[in-house]
Parts: sequence; structure tokens; C-alpha cells
Amino acid sequence: MNKQNRRLATVITGQNTSDGAGVKLKRIINPQQHKLDPFILFDEFKSDEAADYIGGFPDHPHRGFETVTYMLEGAMLHRDHLGNEGHLRKGDVQWMTAAHGIIHSEMPEQENGLLHGFQLWLNLPAKEKMKPPYYRDIAAKDIPHIELANGSYLKLIAGDYVSETGKIFGAVTGVTTQPLYLDVLLSSQQQLDIPISPQHTALVYVYQGEVAIGTSDKLLKAGQLGQLIGGDNIHLATQDQSAQFLVLTAMPLNEPIVQSGPFVMNTMAEIEQAYRDYRDGVLAQ
Repeated sequence: MNKQNRRLATVITGQNTSDGAGVKLKRIINPQQHKLDPFILFDEFKSDEAADYIGGFPDHPHRGFETVTYMLEGAMLHRDHLGNEGHLRKGDVQWMTAAHGIIHSEMPEQENGLLHGFQLWLNLPAKEKMKPPYYRDIAAKDIPHIELANGSYLKLIAGDYVSETGKIFGAVTGVTTQPLYLDVLLSSQQQLDIPISPQHTALVYVYQGEVAIGTSDKLLKAGQLGQLIGGDNIHLATQDQSAQFLVLTAMPLNEPIVQSGPFVMNTMAEIEQAYRDYRDGVLAQ
């Protein structure tokens, strides 16, 4: 069967804001504005000014979803109520399933130099929202690095990718929403096809350069996220400059979503219970 290329339906430009203890960041997916099931929130943080990020994200709770933190530059220290510590450095990923509840902090480990990375919130199905919390740190060396033509490459953080030599599995697999998370460098005048399920939500976020989507001349530029609809293939192409971008796809849950602050549940009653549990000290028990 002939593949059908996804087309660019919506372009979202990230908005500058701050979170945590004053960390300046670019909010790309805002849960109040963009309905991209199962993706809830997506931020890019990037600065070489310590004042923009040194306050970090002190202790705060989560329930009902997963967070994926991916560092391009700099370092971040994770601590949680279970006594775990994770040191994220250049190229590392943390995949944290907050589920029933976790209280953690995320603090920059540097005061000079560039801090650059992303955090994604990925929803959990209702049946998994109250399971025990879990997280894993994934070192850069453990993320499959697939060489493409003319210096291009992709890093396979989650999901699987079919290369010329067969199927390659990413560092994270077995997640209910079947996420695909790729970090791609595409040199100038290059093309890339990524087969995906026609049912999955598909997003591309460009963080350097620009890339054409499908067979049209529509370009996504740095700081823009595109929602791609209607097909089983993502076709990407560069023109006179290289591009670096993230590809994010996942299976929609098609369940009610209620998000309030650090909690993502299915009903307002469950949100209110999460706040009570946090106040009463039992959210993370």
C-alpha cells in the first residue's frame, strides 16, 4: 500500500513564561489552550543566564501522568520523597511516572553556562493513574543513535524506528500510549520518512533551523510546533539549512482530561481529592 503523508494542520508558537522558582521557559503546549491528547504540556528551557534558571523547581507534587525531561545542555538534579536522586546531564533523559503521587524537586546543578532542555507531560489512562510512582534515568550513551545520510542522525528516546537494517527499539518501550520520541538532526537538502500509526497524535517541534512538512512547501521554523494529521507517514525535508527538531507521536486516550496545577485526572472530584491528599500528607504514600 502507498503511504499517505501527514499534513500540517496547526502551527503553535511557543510563549515565553516562567515556572517553578522563576525559571524562564518557553511553553509550547499549554493544557488550557491546546488539546493534543495524550500530550498535556510541553516546555523548552534555554538560557545561558544563571538568573533565568538557578531557582529551579523546588519540591512540588504530581499525580496522574508521566513527565519526560530531556537535557541538551547543562545539568539538572532530581530528588524525590522516596529518597531517589537523579543527575541529568547533556543528552540524558528522565522518564518519571508520577501516577498515584510523587513529590520531587528539579534543580540546576550549575551557575554558569547554557542550560537547555525540554519537559513533556504525557497523560496516563484512568486505570493507571493511581498505580505506584516510578522513574528511571537514561544516560545519553544508552539512547540509540541512528546515523542517516550526509551527517544526519536521529536519537530514539522512546518507541521504535524501522531503519534500513531492521526495527530498532528506543530507550523506553512498553508505555500504554505507545509514544514515539525522536530527536533529529537533518542536514541541508535531506529528507526523512517516519512511518506512524494513522490513529496517533503527531507533533513536530523545531528548535533550530526550519523543516518542510509533507510534500508541500509549508515550513516549521525554530520555536514552532506543528500538529500533523491525516496519514500514516511523516515526511520531513530541509532546504538550504540544517534543522534540529523533536518528533512526538502517541496514541490518544480519548478519556476526559481535567488538569489543575500539578495534577492531571479524569474528573474534578479526583482533582479535589489530589489536593486534599497533598494537604493531608498522603498523596505520595
